[in-house]
Amino acid sequence: MRFLPLLFLPAAIYQLMAIAAGLLQLLRRAPRSNFLPGVSVLKPIHGLDPDTPEAFRSQAAQDYPRFELLFGAKEADDPAIAEIARLKTEFPNAHIRLLVGGDEGRNGKVGLLRMLARHARHPIWVVNDSDIRVSPGYLREVVAPLERSSAGLVTCLYRPKPHSLPAAWEALGIATDFMPSTLVAPMVGVREFGLGSTLAFRATDLAAAGGFGAIADYLADDYQLGRRVAKLGKPAVLSTYVVETSLGDDTWEGVWNHQLRWARTIRLSKGKPYAGLPITHAGLWACFALAAGWAWAPPVIWIAPILVALRFLSALITGWLVLRSPVALAGFALTPIWDLFGFAVWMASYLSNRVEWRGRTFEIGSDGRILSPEITPIESRLD
Repeated sequence: MRFLPLLFLPAAIYQLMAIAAGLLQLLRRAPRSNFLPGVSVLKPIHGLDPDTPEAFRSQAAQDYPRFELLFGAKEADDPAIAEIARLKTEFPNAHIRLLVGGDEGRNGKVGLLRMLARHARHPIWVVNDSDIRVSPGYLREVVAPLERSSAGLVTCLYRPKPHSLPAAWEALGIATDFMPSTLVAPMVGVREFGLGSTLAFRATDLAAAGGFGAIADYLADDYQLGRRVAKLGKPAVLSTYVVETSLGDDTWEGVWNHQLRWARTIRLSKGKPYAGLPITHAGLWACFALAAGWAWAPPVIWIAPILVALRFLSALITGWLVLRSPVALAGFALTPIWDLFGFAVWMASYLSNRVEWRGRTFEIGSDGRILSPEITPIESRLD
């Protein structure tokens, strides 16, 4: 029994790493640079999210000398198109274009990106989800790291903004569970990652990595893009900038399906390392410590409050101090319960290779490829 405490050591070490990673990110400062190349912002769209109008306006109001906004829609009757028309009226001097159609491929989002890429005029491309809201200094900050030739891709942390109680629960998990894991990833040598919140890269590097066509059949297109650029010897860089994204799910079933889709995407993209994910769930291990202490090893029971305290600290540092998420500040005490929810999602992710999106079901292959017909544009979440 004297070796039983060692069972909980990996969970404690991970939380300590998350705390350290959060503090390091907090101490980083935005790069100061006069590197201001032309930028093409590629934005696939599909429908309206709660904050779409504000998100579009924030992209058009950039304090940047040369940039263009290229929107791509699959259908001519997409409701977001009306917002783009209003955007052109509000920002008459901005370079804003709308293209309708998209190339073939099982991932509809990548099909739109392939179409937009043919019309992009500038050497730096920025891809982000349609609901991303930013400040005027966004492009300056995310493009600056690309001044270094060794940097291949720049991605951003994001602060989720919920619009319902179920969405607030999911936002808590994103801010206090997923975002800390994203910060830890570079500490353990992970260099091939990317988040749909922002992907900034050189057009020439994308071409050398096979272009958007190389990822046209993958569900986790952002991860695959980061992976292929990293293979050029140019790893991903995590920006100091934090964007804001909208979470509109208003049912608990929707949140569960959303999390399960992400979990299965990560499992099928990353393979065996995904099996170690429960190490990050300190609340789960605190429950194990309580059970073990009550059952046969009373000293072990004191491990539980230590794990919970570390979990709280990690959640506050990343969720509030780094992301400035009000949800993380208000709900950090619930993070051990989130860990139990996250563990349930992890277990369920092994039950099938199918994911659901907007009422449709798709089969995903063991390498992350979509085996079903084309899907509509979606966001992915991979560290």
